[in-house]
Amino acid sequence: MEINRRRFLRTGGTLTLGTVLAGIGGSIYGTRFETRMLDIESVRIPLDGLPAGLEGFRIVLLSDFHISEHTSLEFIEEVVSVASSFKADLVVLLGDFVLREVEAVFDLAPALAKINAKHGIFSILGNHDIWQGAPTVAEALERSGLKVLVNEGLTLSHQSERFFLAGVDDGWAGHPDLNAALTSRPSDVPVFLLAHEPDLADGFAADGRVALQLSGHSHGGQVRFPGFGSPFCPPLGRKYDQGLYRVKNTWLYTNRGIGVTVPIRLNCPPEITEVTLVRGD
Repeated sequence: MEINRRRFLRTGGTLTLGTVLAGIGGSIYGTRFETRMLDIESVRIPLDGLPAGLEGFRIVLLSDFHISEHTSLEFIEEVVSVASSFKADLVVLLGDFVLREVEAVFDLAPALAKINAKHGIFSILGNHDIWQGAPTVAEALERSGLKVLVNEGLTLSHQSERFFLAGVDDGWAGHPDLNAALTSRPSDVPVFLLAHEPDLADGFAADGRVALQLSGHSHGGQVRFPGFGSPFCPPLGRKYDQGLYRVKNTWLYTNRGIGVTVPIRLNCPPEITEVTLVRGD
């Protein structure tokens, strides 16, 4: 396993004078700057039994757009441009497209549909999408060609090798059903699961069929303290709040998201993730 970080602006510091000044300069920095300082995480994940033809398969992860006055369409378009530059094999959108105004998804979806991906763009819904109107969000995404997976999956092929991409319903506001999502899965192919909340991994990993789970939801807490982490992560996003984890025999990656629910990020910038799959055995 290898993780490389490229950040447009790197931040650091300790809980000393910086903490004292956080109420003044920190709040200005966190609200005006870091919310748009896009971070690119490049992650190599070794999967046991990965077919040879899937060696080097690349997946771009985007999550938690929360399009609103805090996360503008202009910024989303910048994100789309960067994401497209990877020319990934697959792009996955991990839920929470809206914040309060559900109709905003009709502006967001066409922008996201412009991302370059060899095998397409697939999406799941998050808790905010369900709270504000899942049918509307799903309609907008499907209308733009962004397939929505709700307790369902499909078999895809790459270089004559197959894999199964599945998505479950939201774990907080919906009814995730892994068995339903894997109903049509061939028995001899790896399963890549999209699940909005990362902490669902404990149950999904125990099932034994999921090789890789990709999640968002937590935003990394939006505000993180060096040496401590974040006390602000939401339910089902506290245990595995950012980055790469091994949960039993399942790999889990939690993306920090693009948008915010409150207009601040500190030591926790918005993230695009590029996952590269390699053979682990």
